[in-house]
Amino acid sequence: MIDSYKHKGLREKLVRTLMEKGLADEAVIAAMRKVPRHAFVESAFTEAAYEDRPLPIGDGQTISQPLTVAFQSSMLAVKPGLKVLEIGTGSGYQAAVLCEMGAKVFSIERIKAHHLKAAALLDELGYKLRLKWGDGSQGWTQYAPYDRILVTAASPSVPESLKKQLALGGKLVIPVGDLDKQQMTIVTRKAENEWEIAKNGTYQFVPLLGKFGWAED
Repeated sequence: MIDSYKHKGLREKLVRTLMEKGLADEAVIAAMRKVPRHAFVESAFTEAAYEDRPLPIGDGQTISQPLTVAFQSSMLAVKPGLKVLEIGTGSGYQAAVLCEMGAKVFSIERIKAHHLKAAALLDELGYKLRLKWGDGSQGWTQYAPYDRILVTAASPSVPESLKKQLALGGKLVIPVGDLDKQQMTIVTRKAENEWEIAKNGTYQFVPLLGKFGWAED
């Protein structure tokens, strides 16, 4: 994968655009300066890789708008060494950003083709993380509890399965709502059976499909 001076220049321009739109988290800024977003998009969209907009990656899925990736990452409040579970690997771009932030990343993808492609690309780029093909709405109990859980698809509600896989003091960031628009929801586990819920902005994501998400057609 070639990461040219042109790519680095476009990436810097994108980061500055995100900062103008309100991104202030230094850890997220540093990570997004490093991750070559053009490597995660289809070749037909390479020229658009550093525009602040979502792009299709096939099977009705998208690589999220950079601003959304940035704000979700910032809401997650990632610190180096924290265990982070990502629901919806997709292209692998968000997982790469989390890796650059120093997280120990675990990521689940429902679509096998995307899982395999992301695994190969992330390995090629040198990112070390654990990946799984399966139903992300159920989480990944094998490695629970997690300090942070990030869901990159829209859910009709906050899955109990994910809430219970949070460590005490852990945070879950998930878009919740109907299929047209969702509110970014931040769930913090305060005690064994106590969770604090906050809302932060309206977004539009592809649906979270699975046992505790939207039913598949």
